[in-house]
Amino acid sequence: MAEVLVYVDHVDGAVRKPTLELLTLARRIGDPVAVALGAGAADTVATLAEHGAVKVLTADAPEFADYLVVPKVDALQAAYDSVSPAAVLVPSSAEGKEIAARLAVRIGSGLITDAIDLTADDQGPVATQSVFAAAYTTKSRITKGTPVITVKPNSAPVEPAAAAGAVEELAVTFGEAATGTKVVARTPRESTGRPELTEAAIVVSGGRGVNGAENFAIIEALADSLGAAVGASRAAVDAGWYPHSNQVGQTGKSVSPQLYIASGISGAIQHRAGMQTSKTIVAVNKDAEAPIFDLVDYGIVGDLFQVVPQLTEAIKARKG
Repeated sequence: MAEVLVYVDHVDGAVRKPTLELLTLARRIGDPVAVALGAGAADTVATLAEHGAVKVLTADAPEFADYLVVPKVDALQAAYDSVSPAAVLVPSSAEGKEIAARLAVRIGSGLITDAIDLTADDQGPVATQSVFAAAYTTKSRITKGTPVITVKPNSAPVEPAAAAGAVEELAVTFGEAATGTKVVARTPRESTGRPELTEAAIVVSGGRGVNGAENFAIIEALADSLGAAVGASRAAVDAGWYPHSNQVGQTGKSVSPQLYIASGISGAIQHRAGMQTSKTIVAVNKDAEAPIFDLVDYGIVGDLFQVVPQLTEAIKARKG
């Protein structure tokens, strides 16, 4: 069976959920070969093997931490040259998409970004995408070279499937461009204790209807009762009520959770583009004509300041 390279997104050996989803998708095409780079790469092996990696290529060098993405592209290209895979899968983060694009240029292959599903037929991988502000769903295949595909988080289930997980050290030669841009400082982001927005199974978002930064406490309380991430519309972010890092939409982050709750969000096309692929969508808005109601699975016409706290209390009561 053909081998499929899977780029591993991990933090000091802790494998992030989108990588485990990629391993599920990779098994539809061939035998997953994981590429783990940087500090803690060796600590990823057990988890990757539990989720289907037949082989794990590891490499650690100061360049992976001290410089931007080019050293990682050098390593992924070395893995590509070693394996000659049927496809290369990369998590669809900002860094992941840059790595994938640079690799595709180097190996002369086509690139598909932000896939939401992946299947295969006798001609190779077929990627499903949600395009044009999520107004259309397309199926595409790459016709030149080895397919390089980035996949959005929450696009596939995490399905354990024990495999050999044979470890091989990857020999990497860094090019001149690898050290062209040096990281001179890092500032840890303050943890809220909530899930990462793009990876969360549940997202609770607030918009213009929240009517102030202080009122986002209502949104946060609902999110915390559900173990959810907090999002915000562009209107709320532009007003300075919530950080841009939490913005959902065309100019923010794209999310695809199992459950998306929109409170006080009208449903402008820019926002819909970032959340329309959510599996179940619930909206709370006092305007019965708000465009968001054209999209939802469940809609509540009402004042969010009454509805959301009641919902939070009901969830807490059910848990308690």
